[in-house]
Amino acid sequence: MTRAPEQPETPSGKEAGDENFPVASRLIARRFRRHVHLFYTFARAADDIADNPDLDADDKIARLNLFADALVNPRAASGAPSSALALARSLDETGVPSRHPLDLLDAFRQDATTLRYETWDDLLDYCYRSAAPVGRYLIDLHGEPDSAYEASDNLCNALQVLNHLQDCKTDRGRLDRVYIPLAWFREAGIGVEALDGARSTDAMRRVLDRCLAATGDLLERAAPLPERIRGLRFSMECAVIVTIAGKLRSELDRRDPLAERVVLSRTQYVASFLRPIPALVRKGLTRRR
Repeated sequence: MTRAPEQPETPSGKEAGDENFPVASRLIARRFRRHVHLFYTFARAADDIADNPDLDADDKIARLNLFADALVNPRAASGAPSSALALARSLDETGVPSRHPLDLLDAFRQDATTLRYETWDDLLDYCYRSAAPVGRYLIDLHGEPDSAYEASDNLCNALQVLNHLQDCKTDRGRLDRVYIPLAWFREAGIGVEALDGARSTDAMRRVLDRCLAATGDLLERAAPLPERIRGLRFSMECAVIVTIAGKLRSELDRRDPLAERVVLSRTQYVASFLRPIPALVRKGLTRRR
């Protein structure tokens, strides 16, 4: 068994500003922002290990196990990553259960060993551990009811798939990792080698469109999330993220992720903040009356 290193983290340089979604924007109440940043820093550090092309699978798992040890028993954890210890203190302070970051670590360990997904259901099973725990953490941090989990899961899973589509070419090139279901490649009469092209063939475009259609179904089921959140500010944050996800899906629908990395422009991103908020403010005022 590979021995865990003394310094397990391998920073990639990615930061919160590189994500598709806002991380602890000003819509989040000030008292929660520090905790959200600690959760993000933890997740980013663990994800960087899982995505590091210079580490073998055993090394990745050994490093990720140190993150888990720090969450389960921070006082006894030897060589624990600082991001994991900081999150452990945050969880203790807020009372949010450790199962959410532990689920993330389970998905990241899977990333170390699993390079292909046979079906859409297989991919969603991964997303329920690699993405959904983020929304569940935020819901618990805000003291919201777990009845909001279902819509949140659909939103987080949709964002994860959209990210997979954005990075489908680089994931294949750097890690030989393909998240798009293999069954859909076969049904289109192509192999994963289609991801190596400079642009999508007609068959590859059909596979991408199938992914986007399935993601659209997830977003439809995510749409009620802002209404299921009682806190106005957190409801606004959720509405903004729903809007961002919808815009990104539309961009991927009309642009080719093999020819370019598809991201929202700054104008589109800002508009995603402005569009849903006035209606939610009116609803919040009505609710208070």
